[in-house]
Amino acid sequence: MTTDAIIIGGGHNGLVCASYLANAGMRVRVLEKNEQIGGPASTEEFHPGFRNSVGAYTVSLLNPKVINDLELHKHGLKIVERKVNNVFPHNDGNFLAFVHGRNELKKKIAQFSKHDAKQVDRFFSDIEMVSDQIRSLLLETPPNAGGGFRDVVRAALLGNRLRKLNVDEGRVLLDIFSKSVSDFLDYYFKDERVKAAFAFDGLVGTYSDTKQAGTAYVLAHHAFGEVNGKKGIWGHAIGGMGAITQSMAAYAQTKGVDIEVNRTVHRVVVKNNEAVGVELDDGEIIESSRVVSNLNPALLFRRMINASNLPEEFNRRMANYKNGSGTLRMNVALRDLPDFTCLKNHKRATEDHLTSGIIIGPTVDYLDQAYKDAEELGWSREPIIEMLIPSTLDDSLAPPGKHVASLFCHQFNPGLNWDVHRDKAARTVINQVEKYAPGFRELILGQQVLTPIDLERKFGLINGDIFHGKLNLDQMFSARPILGYGNYRTPINKLYMCGSGTHPGGGVTGIPGHNAAREILKDL
Repeated sequence: MTTDAIIIGGGHNGLVCASYLANAGMRVRVLEKNEQIGGPASTEEFHPGFRNSVGAYTVSLLNPKVINDLELHKHGLKIVERKVNNVFPHNDGNFLAFVHGRNELKKKIAQFSKHDAKQVDRFFSDIEMVSDQIRSLLLETPPNAGGGFRDVVRAALLGNRLRKLNVDEGRVLLDIFSKSVSDFLDYYFKDERVKAAFAFDGLVGTYSDTKQAGTAYVLAHHAFGEVNGKKGIWGHAIGGMGAITQSMAAYAQTKGVDIEVNRTVHRVVVKNNEAVGVELDDGEIIESSRVVSNLNPALLFRRMINASNLPEEFNRRMANYKNGSGTLRMNVALRDLPDFTCLKNHKRATEDHLTSGIIIGPTVDYLDQAYKDAEELGWSREPIIEMLIPSTLDDSLAPPGKHVASLFCHQFNPGLNWDVHRDKAARTVINQVEKYAPGFRELILGQQVLTPIDLERKFGLINGDIFHGKLNLDQMFSARPILGYGNYRTPINKLYMCGSGTHPGGGVTGIPGHNAAREILKDL
């Protein structure tokens, strides 16, 4: 039987793209190199009896249209909300909690700065304005440079939309796309602890300090999500992030998609500037009318396609496509819940706070020093750590009375030889948690450690880049991954891209897969 489309990579965007194509009547095969689908959005047993999300670890950006179109809730997906969004422990034993509800949040911030509490409404008004602009573009294909009259019209419509902003709104939008997260937050907040709490989202998945231009956009990128129709909420998928991709796979299979695991693609087969199939690492060639890559663009174009099949200028640009997250990811199996000093010492703390993201990064100076250490020493001696304990919301992940914790850690130089330094870096993380939760080390029954090189080997995240390419201005919207190919197409006919290296970028959104499928169907 003829295959209409091969999807390289069974991560969430590949499954989304496959589902939309199959729903339109195409015969689709998904080829995944690992033994289970999902890519970074997967759940594994990492210690006997203990399961957890392996790469991606929390839900907010998954697009509601994708959820509804693929009937994910009917296929087993259940998302519950954190009872508190985030908790930020401080060195003095105090903590700042980001709770639900704007007025309640202002009360929490007022404990540290009455000035900053008064700025909260202005800050969120500006962020929501920017988020609304971003949301309005998420499900659209960016205007493509050199794409002809249709893209000229699309660019004009975008310009008209932006012209509706007033001057103040235009200034904020320019700030988001051009400034560092530190400079942006200076417009609103003065207290270093409050600024650090907001600045954390500008460093997620990046390898930089708060002073680098572009980090303000990373902050905004993490602000356009929602959970169960509620904006600004973070949630947990029951069963871990793999529950998302399992529900996607279940829907795809009802539409006839053939999903194959342990199938590693070695190269894309190109004839007469047209993709005609793929060759697997065992030499098998699978023919197809179209090939769709869910891979990092650098992985696709540098390793799976002969440079002679691509324009010289394209190769030159792709050689300089920027990848790199300073991320180390850990899972730990725990005999009991950790005892954070800040939560034990204050009556305002409840068990709900342990459902939050507990973020060790108390001041802006702390955040910046973490990057400085990584540049000078290889990794931070006091890393930025976000801990989630999803078993507080989901008892399917650990044996009764026991728990699992996710540790999402920054900054770890992606260029270091992590095969040599992996264990030392993991001890640094555990030691840092121990400072805020004495006795944590003794609770650990087992652990899983994924350094930047492990994330690359396991999931194809080049230099550990969780976004499939940095979210810099020169790698966004029409320029993602390269200007002239921001419309999910490539220089090779019938070869498409559907991964996070396309608009709108990283995170478990499903949007690149959705948009790519639309463009593929247009070309039929």
